[in-house]
Amino acid sequence: MEATHESTVASTLKKAEQGDAVSQGRLGHLYELGSGVPQDHQEAVRWYRLAADQGDPDGQWRLGDMYDLGLGVPQDYEEAVRWFRLAADQGDPDGQWRLGDRYDSGSGVPQDSGEAVRWFRLAANQGDADGQWRLGNRYQSGSGVPQDNSEAIRWFRLAANQGRADLQWGLGNMCYDGLGVPQDYGEAVRWLRRAADQGHADSQRKLGLMYEGGLGVTQDYVTAHAWLNLAAAQGNDEAAAVRDEIAAQITSQQLSAAQDLARDLWNRIPGDA
Repeated sequence: MEATHESTVASTLKKAEQGDAVSQGRLGHLYELGSGVPQDHQEAVRWYRLAADQGDPDGQWRLGDMYDLGLGVPQDYEEAVRWFRLAADQGDPDGQWRLGDRYDSGSGVPQDSGEAVRWFRLAANQGDADGQWRLGNRYQSGSGVPQDNSEAIRWFRLAANQGRADLQWGLGNMCYDGLGVPQDYGEAVRWLRRAADQGHADSQRKLGLMYEGGLGVTQDYVTAHAWLNLAAAQGNDEAAAVRDEIAAQITSQQLSAAQDLARDLWNRIPGDA
């Protein structure tokens, strides 16, 4: 696997040096992450700029990100907006929702909720999860659009259905708390389970607590212990404390079953989680 990654990096470098814009953007991303090459934000910026100057939208919004965060270049919101807009104007959804964020916060452009919504919607209508989530937030808060909880939940579900654990966790919490959506423990369990199955520790903790309390599911201390055990293994202290409380209340046979279940659940989590 490592040799394969090294050959991929070498191939990307060769194509980037030959002027291929897509490869230049990819190489910049490798330098930004330190994946297969030493992490070097200035080198990342150099390759992103080469791609961006050729009109590559991926290179443009990534270069905008570097200006937005001040990585490898001085932080400059106006310059970030310039590059986000170039990508967005080409129809790139990553550029569109980032430009929407700038209008939402008023960083680098005058604050304009309506303009933020316009860019979020353009990204969302292309199926971009970040754009969909942000558009849902606008409908939930009534910022730039009429407040509409049913429309908010529609966009949240579209985003969460794309498999992002962080968004599934967010939607699960909304359903749990009844925050902008009808309170529904069963719906909360469904979204939290999808995130937990991907190794999301906070979702594992909350799912364990719901099994402990019988919220949205039949009360089950064995399953509760198993999910809390997984979250605890990732350093969640609250999960560890509740897991230990449950362990003191159940039989040795139940504890053994919980540990077996935790191992089974752990083995099902994707390797890159």
